Amino acid sequence: MSTMVKPRRRPQSAEKTGTRAMPWHPRMWHGMTMRAWFPMMARQRFAVSPSRAIMAVIISMISPVNSALALSQKLVWGKKIREAKIEPDPIFIVGHWRSGTTLLHELLVLDRQFTYPNTYACFTPEHFLFSRYLIPWWLRFIMPSRRPMDNMEVSWECPQEDEFALCALGLPSPYLSFAFPNIPHLDDAYFDLRGLPPAELQRWKNAFVQFLKCVSVAGRGRQIVLKTPLHTARIDTLRELFPNAKFVHIVRDPYVIFPSTVRTWQRMSEDEGFQRPKNEGLEEMILSRFTQMYEVFEDSRTRIPPDNFCEVRYENLIDDPVAQLREVYDRLGLDGFERVLPALEERAAGMRGFKVNRHKLSNEMRDRITERWGDFIARYQYWGSGD
Repeated sequence: MSTMVKPRRRPQSAEKTGTRAMPWHPRMWHGMTMRAWFPMMARQRFAVSPSRAIMAVIISMISPVNSALALSQKLVWGKKIREAKIEPDPIFIVGHWRSGTTLLHELLVLDRQFTYPNTYACFTPEHFLFSRYLIPWWLRFIMPSRRPMDNMEVSWECPQEDEFALCALGLPSPYLSFAFPNIPHLDDAYFDLRGLPPAELQRWKNAFVQFLKCVSVAGRGRQIVLKTPLHTARIDTLRELFPNAKFVHIVRDPYVIFPSTVRTWQRMSEDEGFQRPKNEGLEEMILSRFTQMYEVFEDSRTRIPPDNFCEVRYENLIDDPVAQLREVYDRLGLDGFERVLPALEERAAGMRGFKVNRHKLSNEMRDRITERWGDFIARYQYWGSGD
């Protein structure tokens, strides 16, 4: 796994609609082994729309290959994975979807002292250590060049959300709603992990740590930087696993977050789903989950040691990424900023002229956001940003 992301030019706007997924494009489910794939489908009673049946059949045919590769990884890398240490504790980038977590992740891992799970690792979590030299080079021909929801460049080497890896491992996750968008409240208990029975929570912890051990081995023991919006509501659990973990929280104008998140869910459900999405109740789901996320987060953040926490505004990050990253390093006590400065300046130069899209919201929708997310708006001083 590469430990450095090359600077890449961002599109003029990261909100434009991305490349539409073709039938041959890889989905997050293509890396599942048989023991992950078939139980997941059975839990949902194989609720597949006829138009998506071919995709399900193809994944069913690929899953034995993934199982064989996973067995090969155990045989070749098993001892090294068992002995791996996740030291120092990871850095977690948290914040709601569409808050700029991806950009912040990419900027931080320009520093070669860090490692991260890339897209290939998250799509093939049970065998990427073994297969990373065999498969990604020819899969690049079928990988879409941009993300479906926002037109940002994507490749197998790009930093990726570790929640996708947990899905591919067969763990319950709210992201399974992308696969079955018409099944309401799918795996809601895994949103913040707080209500899980002890055995289920331990299973989640074990799988998460096992994946991070593989990431650590691939990154030769470097400190791991992770990004998954769901972790915003899981900080207490993450700190149980990694007491000295560091957290970077990024916030953004909620009147931009809402329509952008709606678009993301629609596109991900369309491209990843085994059902034709009806998008019923989608707006209410996003409104309520945001509230839930920040109720849990604001409670949890009070228990994070001040030296292990810092906050970034997306608007400031876009305006001056170098200054914002310098502040992150200072607040978290990270060394090596001067070493990464040239790469950051090159990346920042590629971002010049970047414009954030203005989203049109009805007065009624703006009022609903103001009412439902008023605590967040007041705390982070976004009053008037939706005007």
